[in-house]
Amino acid sequence: MDKLRAHLRTAVQLLFAALTNGYAAGFMQGTIYKDTSKLVCVPGLNCYSCPGALGACPIGALQASLTGQTNKFPAYVLGFLLLFGALFGRLVCGWLCPFGLVQDLLHKIPFPKKLRRLPGDRILKWLKYAILIGFVIVLPLTVLDLVGQGQPWFCKYICPSGTLFAGIPLIATNPPLRAALGWLFTWKAAILAILLVLSIIVYRPFCRYLCPLGAIYGLFNPIALYRFQIDADKCTQCGACQHVCKLDIPVWQTPNSAECIRCGDCRNACPHSAIRTGISAPACRKTRR
Repeated sequence: MDKLRAHLRTAVQLLFAALTNGYAAGFMQGTIYKDTSKLVCVPGLNCYSCPGALGACPIGALQASLTGQTNKFPAYVLGFLLLFGALFGRLVCGWLCPFGLVQDLLHKIPFPKKLRRLPGDRILKWLKYAILIGFVIVLPLTVLDLVGQGQPWFCKYICPSGTLFAGIPLIATNPPLRAALGWLFTWKAAILAILLVLSIIVYRPFCRYLCPLGAIYGLFNPIALYRFQIDADKCTQCGACQHVCKLDIPVWQTPNSAECIRCGDCRNACPHSAIRTGISAPACRKTRR
């Protein structure tokens, strides 16, 4: 049964990736889908320039709103993030994000020594919030060109999902684009390569340390309607949940940690069935100390 549950998450990830990046003609022809569905955000990272993308990335859409000259408040994007955050928190990261799927698959590759966390983890996990504030919001609003327009700093200078799903497929099918490559693509390709290698060694390094979308959804984890709860009458504080958690979260202490991606491994591993999950799950008494 546990294996079936584990395979279910992978199947959902693959299905959602296919549904949101399923424009096959784009990959074959090196073109970008431009129909009306591109006006709608999807929950996870989903580069607008990906040849197969049928929807827009909420971080990309937010940056497009902030860097424009219209000075319009990005009500739709913020409302979208509030809705999915309030309902699901970081379940989006664990079940619906295509780049999260890539990291999950890479981590299955055998390696002599897997790491539970990178050195400096306690400090590094705050980096995604700095990127959210600095590269997603502050820099696009304050660093303007001669005509008063900003740049999508995160999308342009950091986002590895855009490099993998958009940049590489586009240059593979467009010789003129390959001829125009410069230092920026080299820089982003280096970021992508480092993260892909790290994903083999440590679980989801991008989600842990760099992703601004994960930072937003993580803020909602403690209050989202979909929550993890610990039944104090069943929990023995044996630590089995933390042992199986690839993000090394002490679930019995902080079941709704901002770092949790809701994969469900802890629930499956609990020998006493003390972890409950669901929308508006029945409240349980606080875990014994």
